Amino acid sequence: MKNSIEGKVIVITGASSGLGEATARDLASKGARVILGARRKDRIEALAEELGGEGKALAVETDVTDREQVQRLVDAAIDAFGRIDVMINNAGLMQQSLLERLKVDEWDNMIDVNIKGVLYGIAAVLPVMKEQQSGHIINVSSVAGHKVTPAGTVYCATKHAVRAISEGLRTEVTPYGLRTTVVSPGAVATELPDHITDAESADAIQGYYESVAIPADSFARAVAFAIEQPEDVDINEVLFRPTKQEL
Repeated sequence: MKNSIEGKVIVITGASSGLGEATARDLASKGARVILGARRKDRIEALAEELGGEGKALAVETDVTDREQVQRLVDAAIDAFGRIDVMINNAGLMQQSLLERLKVDEWDNMIDVNIKGVLYGIAAVLPVMKEQQSGHIINVSSVAGHKVTPAGTVYCATKHAVRAISEGLRTEVTPYGLRTTVVSPGAVATELPDHITDAESADAIQGYYESVAIPADSFARAVAFAIEQPEDVDINEVLFRPTKQEL
């Protein structure tokens, strides 16, 4: 028997667009109560209203590089619904350039969002789930967490880190009955490439995405598959790509 999504309390970071928005829509359609975290408050408030508003969806302005804001997001979920069943650490940033370009500020940005943001999400939710003796933490990596590409060195390093963190988390939380999943998408049509400031890299990535990228609901279906499994089944890793993607 599958583990129904209906009624689950699910927190999603990076919920204002792309993977997070698509996942929020999909899970809400299946009866989940979703707590949406993102910096763009207007977007998540509009999305929460569209998904049913109070009692079904809640928007909390959240910058995942600020641990206190991530904690506030989790606390808001508990205050509203009394528990958290799933935490989806989705917020991410992809900036691409050769190391010799010395875009150190962008390196710092990716480390803060892609690594620290995931860790802050884990730190906020783990005590709650341990006390509940139930829960599911889903972290978002990438095909870049399995491959290293020219101009993608730092981004790839952050996504490799997410996989390492997820596996370490899995080994620690088994005694508490918690589940962990890391999802690694390939080229999915989102705003992710828009953050690339290096002109050469931006042109290459944008062109590639235009030719192979698949819709964001492909990610949402992977997340739902992991959540829906019976409690004694833990889908630890999902790696998927567009059929056309070679990398």
